[in-house]
Amino acid sequence: MKNKSSHIILSLVLFIGVSFAFIKSSNKKIPFEVPKGWPQPQYDFSKNPLTEEGFKLGSALFYDPILSKDNTISCASCHLSFTAFTHADHSLSHGIEGKIGVRNSLALINLAWNKSFMWDGGVNNLEVQPINPITNPLEMDSKLSDVVNNLNNSAKYRKLFFEAFEDSTVTSQKLLKALAQYTSQLVSYNSKYDSVMRKESVFSERELNGYKIFKQNCSSCHTEPLFTNYSFQNNGLKMDTILKDFGRMKITQNNQDSLKFRVPTLRNIEFSAPYFHDGRVNKLKDVIQHYSAGIVQSKTLANELQTQMILSDQDKKDLLVFLKTLTDKYALYQERYRYNYSSPK
Repeated sequence: MKNKSSHIILSLVLFIGVSFAFIKSSNKKIPFEVPKGWPQPQYDFSKNPLTEEGFKLGSALFYDPILSKDNTISCASCHLSFTAFTHADHSLSHGIEGKIGVRNSLALINLAWNKSFMWDGGVNNLEVQPINPITNPLEMDSKLSDVVNNLNNSAKYRKLFFEAFEDSTVTSQKLLKALAQYTSQLVSYNSKYDSVMRKESVFSERELNGYKIFKQNCSSCHTEPLFTNYSFQNNGLKMDTILKDFGRMKITQNNQDSLKFRVPTLRNIEFSAPYFHDGRVNKLKDVIQHYSAGIVQSKTLANELQTQMILSDQDKKDLLVFLKTLTDKYALYQERYRYNYSSPK
C-alpha cells in the first residue's frame, strides 16, 4: 500500500513537472525585427523577452478601462490605432470625469527606439511610461496598487498573467512589462516612403520635389528613417497664455530648456492631427505655414529655425504631398494592433 501511494505521489510530481514544462515551453517567442537600414532600438528586450502571450496581455490591458480610477477610459481612449495611436477629436488629452489635460497626446509609433518619453522627456524608460497617465489626476487618476488589486480580482486577468508570466499573481512590474510588450511592437515601416527606399516603387514628380524640400529644410530634426532625432527643441510657437507651458524646463529647471519640446516623429503625420504639443493646429498645411512664415523669435529658438524657410506655394504643396508618403496604412489598420476585450470577471 505504501509503495502504491509512493507511485501515485511520484506520478503526480512528474505530471505537474511535465505540465509546468509544457506551459513554460508553450510561450511563443517573438523576435523583434529591426527594418533594414534602421538603428538598433534603445529598449532592452533581453530583460523583457517578447512572447505572443505577453503581447496578448499587453493588448488587453491597453484597451481596457480597468486601468482608470472609475473604469471609464483606457490607454486606447487617447491612442487610437486608426489615428496613428493618438487622439483626433480634441487638442488636449481627456481624462476621467471629463477632465482635460495640459498637452496633446503623442503618437505611439516606433517606441522601442525612443530614448525618453513624453513631450518634456520626463520619463526615460518604456516600461515606466504608463505610470504617468495611470496616476495623472487629469487622465486615469488611479493608483498602481489599486490597478493591481483590481486585476488580481479578475479571473480573466489572472489567467492571462499566468499564460504570459507562468504566475497568476499580478504585480505592478508584470503589468508594466506586459504593456511594454504591446507598445514596443507598434512598429511602422511600410509607408510608400519605405517602399521607395527599398526600391520597390518610385516617388511621383511632386513627391520627389517634396522630398528634396524636406531634406533641405526639415531633416536635421526629423531625421530619417525614424523622422525624429529625439531631441527637444523650441520650434518657434507663440507661448499659450492659458497653459503657459515651458516644456522641458519643467523637468530640468534649466532656463536654456525654456519652450523646448520633443521633436515628434513625422511617420503617419497625415493621421495624427491635431499638431504641436498643445494641439493648436488641426491641418498639416498650417504646420508647414508655421515653419515658413510663423516662427516667433526667442532666446532658445532652435538653431535650424534662425533663418526663415522660404517656400513657394507650390513647394508647400509638394512638401505636403511628400509627408503623406510617410503614411503606413498597414500599421494603422493592422488587426493585430487592435484588441476586442471582454469585461473582466
